Amino acid sequence: MALYRPTIWLSLLLLLLTAPVSAQNEMEGVRIWPSPTNTRVVFDLTQAPQYSYFTLKNPTRLVVDLADTDKSFDFGKLKNDSDLVKKIRYSTPKDQQSVRVVLELNESADTQIFSLPPTPPYGDRLVIDLGSRSKTPPQIVKQRAQGANRDIIIAVDAGHGGEDPGSIGRAGSYEKNVVLSIAKRLAERIDKTPGMKSVLIRTGDYYVDLNRRTELARRSKADLLISIHADAYTTPQPSGASVWVLSMRRANSELGRWLESTEKHSQLLGGAAEVIQDTSSERYLTQALLDMSMDHSLSTSYELSRDILGEMGQITKLHKKVPQAASLAVLTSPDIPSILVETGFISNPREEKNLNWATFRQNMADAIFGGIEKHFKRRPPDGTLWAKLKRENRTHKVSRGESLSLLAQRYNVPVSRIKAANNLNTDMVRIGQVLTIPN
Repeated sequence: MALYRPTIWLSLLLLLLTAPVSAQNEMEGVRIWPSPTNTRVVFDLTQAPQYSYFTLKNPTRLVVDLADTDKSFDFGKLKNDSDLVKKIRYSTPKDQQSVRVVLELNESADTQIFSLPPTPPYGDRLVIDLGSRSKTPPQIVKQRAQGANRDIIIAVDAGHGGEDPGSIGRAGSYEKNVVLSIAKRLAERIDKTPGMKSVLIRTGDYYVDLNRRTELARRSKADLLISIHADAYTTPQPSGASVWVLSMRRANSELGRWLESTEKHSQLLGGAAEVIQDTSSERYLTQALLDMSMDHSLSTSYELSRDILGEMGQITKLHKKVPQAASLAVLTSPDIPSILVETGFISNPREEKNLNWATFRQNMADAIFGGIEKHFKRRPPDGTLWAKLKRENRTHKVSRGESLSLLAQRYNVPVSRIKAANNLNTDMVRIGQVLTIPN
């Protein structure tokens, strides 16, 4: 008996070692988010993934091995609208506890793979970003030649998108859908206006990296970047729209980052960057140019925010009646005036209902456009059609205490020319009178 017992235990041990062990991780779902230039594939998992990958050619494939994972998802039911991803399927795994997933691609792609921790409403994820090498970003506006009466370019950014739903209302509304609808309506208003042109940063339900949003606006030579969002809070009581600009603390920090990158200098300064070398003696000149650009962007953003708040206040409650400052990544471009519009609190049941109402969305788009129009009529960018029209048709509404001599000094135009342009026989003007100011 003394010799028999060890034999039993040895047999049991061998049985345990050779028996199949169930995998710890499970694939709960797979989502494909196509965009005009890239596709994101997201694997929803019950635990943080352990993975490795490699690529194959002829045909082009991306092979991903997930360790200790069940083969539980049916790829045959997967919705796929991507032009880049042809098919996703299983293949022979490395071992019994792992799973091998093959992404068949229609062309070679730049690949980034990373895991994400749980973030409501999602759990652990494995993300695969596939960038097309044959497509260029859409909506890039070709500017007219220098000296021509170009359009005012306005980049309209709908926040969030794709796997990032943004805030979720109590009735289940997704911020990403609401703001995309408003952004498209705003872009339509802009494009119907002579002398203006819109650029939609995202045109569908896909995610665009925050730094990429400002890059797309810059590539389009935008005169303004406006990001559309819907606010949220932990309780349903807060309500109202607001407009946000970049805080100076974040602006100064971003300025330092810009100085560290020669490539960003080139993008920002254009031809000037070619003669500014990144040396200690010339960094001060670069700093001065960036400072001036940032000062202009911040002041323009603040003025424009006030105009938009004035228009939005006529159609909805304002959460804050003056522009607010915050450290928001989409506002950090030194060379493009940038603002973020919160169209209301999607966490407030009444405002969530409004945000899902087509008429309110249109009214909101019209109000935002009204503020933009008011601002650029007052301060059109140099070289634009609007700047030319303002020079040719300058007008001034007389306020209390103003006189012809004061207006002549302000606009650097002789009193006689103002009188002639307005058929005036006297130097007297009245409050509220609209005068044409000649060049």
